[in-house]
Amino acid sequence: MSKIHAAITAVNGYVPDYILTNKELESIVDTTDEWITSRTGIKERRILKGEGLGTSYMAVHAVNGLLKKRGIGAEEIELIIFCTTTPDLPFPASANILADKIGAKNAWGFDLQAACSGFIYGMSTATQFIESGKHKKIIVVGGDKMSSIVNYEDRTTCIIFGDGCGAVLLEPNYEGNGVIDSILKSDGSGKQFLHQKAGGSSRPASHETIDNNEHFVYQEGQAVFKFAVTNMSNVAAEIMERNHLTSEVVTWLVPHQANKRIIDATASRMGIGPEKVMINIERYGNTTNGTIPLCLWEWEGKLKKGDNIILAAFGGGFTWGSVYLKWAY
Repeated sequence: MSKIHAAITAVNGYVPDYILTNKELESIVDTTDEWITSRTGIKERRILKGEGLGTSYMAVHAVNGLLKKRGIGAEEIELIIFCTTTPDLPFPASANILADKIGAKNAWGFDLQAACSGFIYGMSTATQFIESGKHKKIIVVGGDKMSSIVNYEDRTTCIIFGDGCGAVLLEPNYEGNGVIDSILKSDGSGKQFLHQKAGGSSRPASHETIDNNEHFVYQEGQAVFKFAVTNMSNVAAEIMERNHLTSEVVTWLVPHQANKRIIDATASRMGIGPEKVMINIERYGNTTNGTIPLCLWEWEGKLKKGDNIILAAFGGGFTWGSVYLKWAY
């Protein structure tokens, strides 16, 4: 019997309607369109507006569209892995909330937290269930409502993040297409440079933490940038070398959309030109777990069966990793 690979058989995404432009940010914080664009590559980002709307709201739209594309019902889904840094609630898991909202009555699920590398981690985790034969239909969701944890008085972070969600369906493939390899890494010493100060069990919410704005993203940009440039590019190159891939045979790089300069450095390290790099950071900013599936969604029409695709990400924690897959349709 041929080896089972976990293959993406459908992809879909959702972004909110509201567009927050650099021009509008100029009226909120001390910054300029030129400064933001030159340092990040971002021109605008989407923001989810509406009372009581969390990350699962975007996931419902993304996943319902995914199921419709594939022509299957929610009751056929066996597992949902929801990769997010901004769950609807501390508990229950957003995966369970999503399953209830879409009617996935036969699915179990859990949330996966690896900051911006979450979708990479989720893909690798789901792959094990497919390859073992345990499950045949798994949805991996990557999405975040970053506007819920961004301080719009902090110009170092509010310019970067946006809201959005993407999802893929993984199914068994016996033709050699699907996830071929993955490399996942982490280094907890990076916590000090990129984290949320309060809201967890070590520093629960209080009047003090709220007054001190500690429930927002905290980032030391230069330290994070330096670590990300080195490690995201290295892990992408490592997975190429391990699988004997040359730059000529790599069809697409799908990088986490954190910063245009980090993306360029990764492509350069891999030896591939900009025509092979999926980039939408200028329109969506950094949607954390949503960036990679949103790219796959937007480029779906250009993908061909057998394409060699490298996914690469870097996130707070620090976490980073890469996945090599062959497109299955």
